[in-house]
Order: sequence, then C-alpha cells, then structure tokens
Amino acid sequence: MDLGQALVAVGGGERSASFEIFARSLDPHWVEDALEATGTATVRRRKLPAEWVVWIVIGMGLFRDRSIQEVVHHLDLVLPAKSGGTQRGIATSSAVVQARDRLGAAPLASLFEQTATCWAQASAHAHRWRGLAVYGVDGSALRVADTPDNDQAFGRPGTSRGGAAGYPQLRLVALMVLRSHLLAGMSLGPWSAGEISLAEPLWARLPDHSVTILDRGFLSYALLHRLATSGCERHWLIRAKSNLTWRTRRRLGHNDQLVEIALSRHTRRAHPELAETLEVRAIRYQRRGFRPQTLLTSLLDPATYPAAEIAELYHERWELELGFDEIKTHALEREEALRSRAPERVLQEVWGLAIAYNLVRLHMQHVAYRMSLPPCRISFRHALLLLRGFWLTAWVIAPGNLPRRLEDLHQEIALLVLPPRRPRRYPRAVKIKMSSYPRSR
Repeated sequence: MDLGQALVAVGGGERSASFEIFARSLDPHWVEDALEATGTATVRRRKLPAEWVVWIVIGMGLFRDRSIQEVVHHLDLVLPAKSGGTQRGIATSSAVVQARDRLGAAPLASLFEQTATCWAQASAHAHRWRGLAVYGVDGSALRVADTPDNDQAFGRPGTSRGGAAGYPQLRLVALMVLRSHLLAGMSLGPWSAGEISLAEPLWARLPDHSVTILDRGFLSYALLHRLATSGCERHWLIRAKSNLTWRTRRRLGHNDQLVEIALSRHTRRAHPELAETLEVRAIRYQRRGFRPQTLLTSLLDPATYPAAEIAELYHERWELELGFDEIKTHALEREEALRSRAPERVLQEVWGLAIAYNLVRLHMQHVAYRMSLPPCRISFRHALLLLRGFWLTAWVIAPGNLPRRLEDLHQEIALLVLPPRRPRRYPRAVKIKMSSYPRSR
C-alpha cells in the first residue's frame, strides 16, 4: 500500500492539507522507494504503517518545540474506527516508539540521499561561480540525550578540567550547496570518529564542474590529490596551515603563484600509488583588520579564475556555518540535546531533521527565484515560523483550496527579505563565564 492509499484508508477520505504541503515537494514515491530499498516496507496491516512513521520523524524535525504526540495529531494521522464503532483512535506514544524501532534509521537516510541528490544538485547548478557549482564541506556535533545506550554508542568529549562533557555527542560532516544552504550529503558517526574519515562517502556525491570549499582541517595530501584527479573539473579551495611548506614553481601575479607540495613520508607509506608532488595554486591575501592568509586551490588558470575573486569566494565557506546555526539554533530551538533516547532513534531523528531542513530551504528557494534574489536573502527563522504556523492550521483547509493558500504562504515568505549582508566581525568571546556549581548527573 502506498502512502496516498494509506492516508486515504486511515484518514477516512481526502488527504489532509497538513500532509499535502510537504508531499507536494517530497514525492510520496520517494518514500516508497526508500522503504523498498532498505527492506522496511509495511507488509501486513499495522496501526502505524512505515510510510506514516517516515512522516512523523520528518515532522519531529520541523516541530522541535512540540511533543511527538502533537506531531502525530498535526499530521492528522489517526487510526481507523474499530469494527462496529464510529470513533477513530489516536496513536499512543508507545505505539509511535515501537513503530520507530521497526522502521530504523536506514529508510530516512535513503530518503535524504534521494531528495538531496535531486534538490541540491539542481540548486547548485542554478547558482554557479564562473561555471562551477559551489559546495562546502565541514563538520559539527550534536548533543544527544544522556542515556547509557547513547553514551556507549556515541561517546562524549572530554573537558579542560579533565572530566567528561555533560552529554554524549554525535559527530556529523555535511556537504552543502553554499549559495542556497541546501544539504547535498551528510555522514554521521560517534564523537571519536575523525571528520576526514566520516567525509569519505561524501566525495562521490560531488558533481563534475564544481568547486568545494573546505575547512582547513581537511588539508590532506591524499584527499586533495583524489579530488583533483577524479571526475572532470572537480576543484577544491582550502586555507593553508601555517606550518605547511612548498616549493615555488612559477609566479602568476602579485601574491599569486604555482607551487608544489611534497608527499610526506607517512602519506607515502599509506598511499604508495600517489605522485610524489601535488601542483597547486597559492594565493596570499589580507582583509582589513585581519592577518594575512594563504589559500590553496586546484583552480590553476589565473585568467579563468582571478585571484581576487577566489579570495572573495573562499569567504562563502561561512555559509555552511550559518547553515549549522539555522539547524541548531532555530530548527532545534536551542534545545540542550536531541530528544531520542536510543542510538538508532537518534540517527533516525537526525536524518528526519535534515530532510525537514531541506524542505524549508526548498520553499525559501522557490520564493527567492520568483523575486530574482539569492536564496540566502530570505530569513530562515521567519520562514520556518510561517511554515510551522501553516502546518498547524492546515487541517482546517479544504484540500481544493490548498494551492491558493500555498500561494498566500509564499507571498508572506516574500516579505521576509533580508537586507544585503554588511561587512562585520565579532571576537570569539562570551558574555557569561562557565558556572562554578558542581555538574548534575
């Protein structure tokens, strides 16, 4: 039974508008494909079919400030009446937990990959820099509920005082379309996992004719060589570490040169197949009020890729940090930790959160296109609040009126245009120092 049939059977008629708002962007057939691909499609009739549970988990990502029971209610997922009765039932909390455990995290991960491939690549193609799609890769961490199972599965970082952090933490590495903030890929692991190893599955998702801006923690000879030699024009841009050495081959202009980076002994032993040197371009520049920096890149042609424009492009790397802020501060409502208390449910919740985030960003991009504006000029926080409000009240909308109401919603989002971002800088400082009270366990 597909998602549409399930909703008709249980909803007692037409699908609710609260479901339709996002089903119009997220094709229900993708949900079916994800369930089939991971072997979790519902075979026998259950109170909560697997298709529904996928939507519940996505709803949990959109409504971090609501209980799971409220998410079920706003999705209009009610159970059919018992034989001979007229009153329809409501899925209990225990039924939702059991259904989530049956589903697992794999279908949500598969659904994210399907949707990200479709949405993110189209978005990157529409916002190119000198013919190249612009991506960014960086890592972050999410606190998870402090339970023995989560602690064992994810671990927790240490503290400067020699103890352990208050919550277990999940590490993630994200591939993002920097000019629209759409997530194009994501990899999850325990806190102890290194970002370079976690990012390994993401490089295959990079399309040809692209440039990926990397955090300098990804400065690895083997990685940069792989990116430069795989595919067609898969370029990279990264800031050099202060202790990195190279040999100058040719000067291309003021503070612009072609250099050779030699393979270290450790890397040579680990990767004997690699060439002994890697030719890259080194661009040294300085922004007012900051120390001089050196950028390394595979964009070797100074005529096609001017040094000044590369330096400006590098600072789009911070769009990924802003995307992480949108997820942690706004989508997750600054909550201390994710709500799931078991490792598999944690992974499931994160994949659902990523899909929900992309759905919001997709609506924002649609509005920005119509206004001929960059997608990042629309306020994420206010667009999220408008979409939440729409979903909370959508159950009273007749399905036939949904297109007009969606058009009204997009017109409201169009009022949330941000002014052009002004140049600004903030020191890394805090207002309030850490408390001296003993830690609660």
